[in-house]
This record gives sequence, C-alpha cells and structure tokens, in this order.
Amino acid sequence: MEAIVICRGLGKRYGAGDTAVHALQDVDLEIHRGDFLSLSGPSGSGKTTLLNHIGGLDRPSSGEVSVDGRKLGELDKGQLADLRLEKIGFVFQAYNLIPVLSAYENVEFILQLQGVHARQRRERAREMLSEVGLEKLGERRPGELSGGQQQRVAIARAMASSPAIVLADEPSANLDSAATEELLALMSRLNEARGMTFCVASHDPRVIEFTRRRVRMRDGRIEADERA
Repeated sequence: MEAIVICRGLGKRYGAGDTAVHALQDVDLEIHRGDFLSLSGPSGSGKTTLLNHIGGLDRPSSGEVSVDGRKLGELDKGQLADLRLEKIGFVFQAYNLIPVLSAYENVEFILQLQGVHARQRRERAREMLSEVGLEKLGERRPGELSGGQQQRVAIARAMASSPAIVLADEPSANLDSAATEELLALMSRLNEARGMTFCVASHDPRVIEFTRRRVRMRDGRIEADERA
C-alpha cells in the first residue's frame, strides 16, 4: 500500500534539562492511502502533538516526517504552507469556520487560495456540500447552523481540494451523540466511497471504535497499532 505519511524516529522535546517534557519519543508510523486511522491515548499521551507534526504545524526535535513523498524538515515556511494547502485537509474541534462567510464561501475559501476560477469554486463547493448533506443550507452562515452542521461544513472544506490526507483533531468534542453518529457515518462513507484517508486524534470511544485502524499512544510513544 502507498504510504501517504511516514514518520521515522520522531521526537519532540519541550524545555531542557530535568524539566524537559518529551511529548514524542522515537515514533515510527506509516499512514497508507485509504486508511481510516485513530490516534488515541490519555491526556498528554502525544496524540495531538503527533497530529500537529504530520500537519506541519510544529517542527520535531528529532526524526523526520514525510507527507506525500516530501520531507517536511526540508521545507521553509512558505513551502510548508503550500504543502498544507495542496495536500492536507484540517478538521478542528472548534470548526474554525469564518463567521461572516456562508457555508458555500467557507468551502470555497481554500480553492480561492489555490487560485481556482470562481465558477469552478462554486461548482466544487456545491458538490462537497451535497456530499455532506448540506446542499440546501449553503447560503447560511455558521451561526445559523447547528454544531453538527458546522462540523460537516468543515469536512466539506477539508475535502474541497482533494487532499492526500484529512487530519481531524477531536472532531466530536463539541457534538452530541446524534451528531457524532452522523459525523462518523459521513467520514466512514467518504473513506469507503472516495478512498479518502483520515487520521483522527480522539479520546472518544465512539470515534475510536468506528475507525478501522487504531493507534494507541502513551507517554509520547506508540504502544499499540491494530486493525479492526
């Protein structure tokens, strides 16, 4: 299977000397195209830190990360920003939607940054919102949508540029049980029907049980890597 993400000997240390905190310790991980993977573990286990390193949001103290064949440590800030724009979709627990923009405009925003023509942007936004079941709510702003609907807009935005991988950090944190079930069903369908690759950091048992590959972390290390 093709590896989208490769982590080798990944380490992250905050501070120095006796007070140093080792957030990641010698992490080796490959994420393959089509994986639906969860990163789980107790608070402080390193799952969000690992997700941030995969997304190029933080630099490791040791080791390296490659995304779609490119070593992140060899890229400057501008090149990292371009790689995130082209290759990585992000879904955050706080949604991070732009409140003054409609659902359509939020989904279009990434495409606009990529220089996609306006008509193509709108067609792609309609397609993605339809994919997540929100085609009739495209003109609404985030404040006019429920939490579950906002999270679906965030997923549509993450998918819009057809990234190599979608990274989701605690995507169910602000959702009730029904919205969480809808979110998981949506991600599973996109994974199966479109072959989209998902890496989800979560402590929610419902999310973990729904994923097909489960990586469990403790004290900055991977202690288990299992397939359902």
